[in-house]
Amino acid sequence: MSTSSGTGYVNQRTGTHRSSLRAQSSSSASSAQKPSLKSKTLLRKSSPAALGVGSSSAAAGSKSGNGGDSAVRGRVRVAVRLRPRNGEEMIADADFADCVELQPEVKRLKLRKNNWDTDTFEFDEVLTEYASQKRVYEVVAKPVVEGVLDGYNGTIMAYGQTGTGKTYTLGQLGEEDVADRGIMVRAMEDILAQVSLETDSISVSYLQLYMETVQDLLDPANDNIAIVEDPKSGDVSLPGATLVEIRDQHSFLELLQLGEAHRFAANTKLNTESSRSHAILMVHVRRSLKTSESNGNSHMTKSLKPPLVRKGKLVVVDLAGSERISKSGSEGHTLEEAKSINLSLSALGKCINALAENSSHVPFRDSKLTRLLRDSFGGTARTSLVITIGPSPRHRGETTSTIMFGQRAMKVENMVKLKEEFDYKSLSKRLEVQLDSLIEENERQQKAFVDEIERITVEAHNQISEAEKRYANALEEEKLRYQNDYVESIKKLEENWSKNQKKLAAERLALGEKNGLDVTSNGNRSIAPALEEVSELKKTVQKEAQLKMAAEEEVNRLKLQLAEFKRVEVSGNSEIMRLHKMLESETQQKEKLEEEIATLHTQLLQLSLTADETRQNLERHGSQKTSGALDSFMSQLKLPQLQDPGNAEKPPVAKLFEQVGLQKILSLLEADDADVRIHAVKVVANLAAEEANQQQIVEAGGLTSLLMLLRSTEDETIHRVAAGAIANLAMNETNQELIMDQGGIDLLSSTAANAQDPQTLRMVAGAIANLCGNDKLQTKLRSEGGIAALLGMVRCGHPDVLAQVARGIANFAKCESRASTQGTKRGKSLLIEDGALSWIVQNAKTETTAIKRHIELALCHLAQHEGNAKEMVKEGAIWELVRISRECSREDIRSLAHRTLTSTPAFLTELRRLRVDIR
Repeated sequence: MSTSSGTGYVNQRTGTHRSSLRAQSSSSASSAQKPSLKSKTLLRKSSPAALGVGSSSAAAGSKSGNGGDSAVRGRVRVAVRLRPRNGEEMIADADFADCVELQPEVKRLKLRKNNWDTDTFEFDEVLTEYASQKRVYEVVAKPVVEGVLDGYNGTIMAYGQTGTGKTYTLGQLGEEDVADRGIMVRAMEDILAQVSLETDSISVSYLQLYMETVQDLLDPANDNIAIVEDPKSGDVSLPGATLVEIRDQHSFLELLQLGEAHRFAANTKLNTESSRSHAILMVHVRRSLKTSESNGNSHMTKSLKPPLVRKGKLVVVDLAGSERISKSGSEGHTLEEAKSINLSLSALGKCINALAENSSHVPFRDSKLTRLLRDSFGGTARTSLVITIGPSPRHRGETTSTIMFGQRAMKVENMVKLKEEFDYKSLSKRLEVQLDSLIEENERQQKAFVDEIERITVEAHNQISEAEKRYANALEEEKLRYQNDYVESIKKLEENWSKNQKKLAAERLALGEKNGLDVTSNGNRSIAPALEEVSELKKTVQKEAQLKMAAEEEVNRLKLQLAEFKRVEVSGNSEIMRLHKMLESETQQKEKLEEEIATLHTQLLQLSLTADETRQNLERHGSQKTSGALDSFMSQLKLPQLQDPGNAEKPPVAKLFEQVGLQKILSLLEADDADVRIHAVKVVANLAAEEANQQQIVEAGGLTSLLMLLRSTEDETIHRVAAGAIANLAMNETNQELIMDQGGIDLLSSTAANAQDPQTLRMVAGAIANLCGNDKLQTKLRSEGGIAALLGMVRCGHPDVLAQVARGIANFAKCESRASTQGTKRGKSLLIEDGALSWIVQNAKTETTAIKRHIELALCHLAQHEGNAKEMVKEGAIWELVRISRECSREDIRSLAHRTLTSTPAFLTELRRLRVDIR
């Protein structure tokens, strides 16, 4: 942040401390008010100390769940801060007393008109030149920050003559000394300490108002942002501004540094780095509150209770300093800037006057600055103004004007309103998730039930078929076997009977012919064996009859078993019928559940409509009545019980990397769809920005895939994002060698040669600049055209591209200087051989701070090696070294340039010849 050269504060742009502050008195530290963060009751929020009112005002309205019309009157709080004398004033004003006298114990300021006459003014706070940054924050900004955390809008603004320390008070980063941190940094520390990043969100925009144009400091290409006013509420918003979510203090500091690099500044007689634009930091805080539930409420009623959300907006305004042209010496474009600044501040003064006098017309639309600050003066925000003044009697007129501005601002009153509402979108989303879960669970159960019924039916049919087949085969085999045995037995008996009859007849005939009349007497003797054989045959027949009976009994037993199997089959069929009935019942239940789901969708739509009506009622009828109507509607609403399986929450977006998997993301880089490739390479670039992810990306082949994209695609968006990812990976020394081994320089050079977009060239130049800082890759980088590619990109002329080119040249020169110091470098610099010196000399006097600093470093490092001296003298670089040793804002660079000039014989010879004294 820029500050006056006459201030006793730290200059953030140059990093030097121009004059130290004296020790802060213990009495002023102890007298600082320290209101606690997060006041919980509305009564405390309505107190004069918390609201910043000058006197007790009307009590706040009741605090409803939607924060409808509860508001309190609050006056603008004004504090005055005196800057200590700077070195110039100590010499010029040594014989004169300060024009102001502070009485902090009674909060008064005396302004001397002459040696015997003074005017006395009273302010809410009077801060001496010894007041620390911490005390300034606690008495000026901390009450406003507390209000923003509680759901109110708040504004902190600095006003005063150029060079009196406005930017130091608001925007000092405190990188070298944490005690120097300004209001912006301390406010964000308090906000991050009080919010929960799991449920709350913080987002930031950083803008500048330059020559009546609103420009985005985080995206310089976005240089004409429209101001939108809500016709109903009158709220002012900037929908076109870049909105960045803040997760930690480090990212916020980087954001401030990025914005400061793009802010306009100029050197005037009153301030070496005078801000030429009004800087506006907007911090949006969104906090979710837990609402209490009565024990009698059902789970459904609780699930329909919308979350309560508080929204607060903190606006920190660093106004450009007012200045008189005769004193600042502005001319040319700087004069036009000064006129624009004075016009906008004049418009702001007119609005303050109109509000202080309760005029019926306030000319807010005369300037974009007053339009942006419409809510801060006479609106709904808590406003705290710090006016900064200097002690010099030479600027008594400007000091008087600043004090009168603060006096008039103290008469302005705002109506502070609580920004609190129901989060119906979150409720609707939660109900939709529950509905989807129910539908999915029902479908899973229905599918499992149908599959189980089919499985049981198939198993029953298979078992019955196998049993029938097995027992039918066994019965048939037994039957055939017994029939065959019976037939064989009968045949044998008939054959034996026939043989016996024939044999008996033959014996009888033979006996009759032989014995004649003796047949009768001997017949009894011959018939006896036949009778015995007949008896045996009868026994055999009886045995066969018994076997037949046994076979018939076995057949009957098999018939009984068959009947039993048929009974089992009938039972199985009945079980199948029962399962079919169960399936029909489940189908009916499914249809009923689908009807209930349709009812849920209808009632969800009704709830959304009711939410809109409720929001409208909030604006028309007041918070209490609307809140009661909402509770009545929710109690009458009849929805079936929703079950939340596992009560699992969706994982945060930050864990998408672990859930999807790096390999899946990298595989999308080769997708046929160009949009898919663009989104995938953006995801990889975001992951590569985190140092913790870089090794995983390289090990998974991400670096190879990014280089392949540069080689295979012609889409410049992919080229830009891929080059940015490679630039992030190139910050690691191991990755730098991999990029070189895989032909990265050739691909980056080709991309730079074909690119037209400055942002693409900036990414490519950043990647090559990172590679230039590796001592091991110097020769290879140059041989593969890295230096030539850097110099080729200067054709673009864009400041961001030129800054990266200058950084790469400075890194390369530093490595060469280090090699020369170690005795390993001989001959002329590779940069000079490739023609970089002429470009360095031509751009050494550029006004762009980033380019200028890197070029100055490159010149100093090139001059470290005596072998470059002849070429540097020939190209006129020696004159730039002399200028750097005298005028550079950084003491370390000035010392390096001076040491180089005095230690190099060739430079000393040339300086003596030219009669230039560098002592």
